[in-house]
Amino acid sequence: MEFLKTKFKNAFLINFSSHTDDRGSFFRFYCENEFKNNNINVKWVQINHSINKKKGTLRGMHFQVEPYSEIKLVRCIKGSIFDVIVDLRKDSDTYLQWQAFELSPENNNAILIPKGFAHGFQTLEKNSELIYFHSEYYNKEYERGLNFDDKSLNIKWPLKKIIISDKDSSHPKYNKNEL
Repeated sequence: MEFLKTKFKNAFLINFSSHTDDRGSFFRFYCENEFKNNNINVKWVQINHSINKKKGTLRGMHFQVEPYSEIKLVRCIKGSIFDVIVDLRKDSDTYLQWQAFELSPENNNAILIPKGFAHGFQTLEKNSELIYFHSEYYNKEYERGLNFDDKSLNIKWPLKKIIISDKDSSHPKYNKNEL
């Protein structure tokens, strides 16, 4: 595993070294020792699988507030996605900045998202699937979201045709007093 720094403190793009032969390939998705060697101490308590039938599907921008703020490890296992994280840590030098990563099985990457970030993605292909590891259990009372099209965030989604749930499209615009 190679932990590549992003523009955000404690957020990493993780590239997996795979071993390939005529049978296929193998790689380690998680190794506690390798995470600890990169000063990441996390206990995963929940694993989710997102199946997205249509190209242009947008999910996000999701996060949970304390005491259920969570670390996420996200990997696209089928298709491809435009994965976005937004820094919501008020004391951060990168507060309210976003960064996007293309994730796919072919590029063999995952994104490690620290606590204090909103997360969302748009599918670049039909039938795209993701696996998410979470450090906290889902808690509806502490669940929050930001509007994917908030002009103050100015996220540049790659596809104009967006398929989004009513719930996700109704997330509020950014309000620093509500986070």
